[in-house]
Amino acid sequence: MRYLRILHYIETVARVGSIRKAAEDLALTASALNRRIQDFEAEFGTPLFERLPRGVRLNAAGELLVRQARVQMAEMERVRSQVADLSGIRRGHVRIACSQAVAYTFLPEMVASYKASFPDVSFDVLVRDHLSAQQALMDYSADLALIIEPSFQSAMQPLCIVEQPLYAVIGHDHPLAGKASLRLRELLRYPLALPERSFGGRQMLEQALARRSLTANIVLESNSFEFLRAFVRREPAITIQLAIGAPDDPASHAEARGLAAIMIDPRDIPPGRLMLAQMRERTLPVASAKFADMLTRKLETANGRV
Repeated sequence: MRYLRILHYIETVARVGSIRKAAEDLALTASALNRRIQDFEAEFGTPLFERLPRGVRLNAAGELLVRQARVQMAEMERVRSQVADLSGIRRGHVRIACSQAVAYTFLPEMVASYKASFPDVSFDVLVRDHLSAQQALMDYSADLALIIEPSFQSAMQPLCIVEQPLYAVIGHDHPLAGKASLRLRELLRYPLALPERSFGGRQMLEQALARRSLTANIVLESNSFEFLRAFVRREPAITIQLAIGAPDDPASHAEARGLAAIMIDPRDIPPGRLMLAQMRERTLPVASAKFADMLTRKLETANGRV
């Protein structure tokens, strides 16, 4: 690419008509730029400029060279653009398998933010339990997995792991609304509407109940957080969700209106793990790798609720 650099120097001098002015534009000294042009002229076999009392002007040979140089530089820029598209920087396809907890607000916001910079990148988002999401990595139907409480797989390479406290989600007029945190026994005084047992948050609650030999009044189970939220808006029941999916600012999210979220004391239910992972030793497409970097930065700078 060195010859393109000197052609760029020569084209700049020709355009501004002055070695001194071109040197300022190129962040070089005038003597260094003049020396590089003279070296090129010697290698090329002919002068390119007429030296005038106040500046320089292309001679016939210089005009031919600069015309060709401009064609080559334009062609190289086109090739660079095509390579960028092929490598996935501006075009590409990202496939991610994720837990339902991140599919409600977090992941849609991240995809929208990424597409604001790279609008031609497309996405497949597969909402799965953690075992199915891990399998999607193994069979290459997903590039990335963002999952709660993953089971250990030697073929998976964690890119980021963050702690996720468990939250109680209630209607805004529930008797517990306004509390800063909840102990487990307070939670169990009310009927529970819970995600099914394949969900990470449900497993965290079940483990805490088993450790203390406690039972819960479960009035409803569902595989849909949207349904569970709608239910607790209308009934004095409680559902649960990890921090990343719990309603944070009801004023800014229509789907969270009428709800409140209270952290369950970590002394009763320790935080779970949210992992972003890829297949070990796999080189990701550029678009997927850049999206993974973006997710990692967001997760690592957030404090549980993102």
